[in-house]
Amino acid sequence: MAGLFGEYRHKIDAKGRLSLPAAFRKTLTEDTQLVVVPDSKNGFLSVYTVDNYEAWVDALFEKKGGYNPGDRKHVMLRTKLNASAMPNAMDAAGRINVSAKQREMVGLEKEAVLVGNTDHFEIWDAARWDEFQSSVDLDELLFS
Repeated sequence: MAGLFGEYRHKIDAKGRLSLPAAFRKTLTEDTQLVVVPDSKNGFLSVYTVDNYEAWVDALFEKKGGYNPGDRKHVMLRTKLNASAMPNAMDAAGRINVSAKQREMVGLEKEAVLVGNTDHFEIWDAARWDEFQSSVDLDELLFS
């Protein structure tokens, strides 16, 4: 899953299902296994393919000199991270099911914003996304 860009607003239905934008569905199939990871500190969910999730986890541990299975702290960190991650897949209608536990962890209500972030996408509560958008000045990157 690469080349994910854009911002899309969708509603979460009563069963926790969320329709994916057509642009995202083009890069996924029903056979694509996804991993949904909460970022409770920043209040959103990240959605990766399994390969991209594993690459992301590897990159996190690279900052610590690489994953060391002999280091108890590394083992505990990876275990906690993997325990918070939930497997997922797109259904025939182009939706994913976001668990109640993960929705609660990030304060995700009925209106969600799906944001493409190159190799994964994020699911934000709409109000939190709007706050984030107003707090970041893109001119700092574009014009400095």
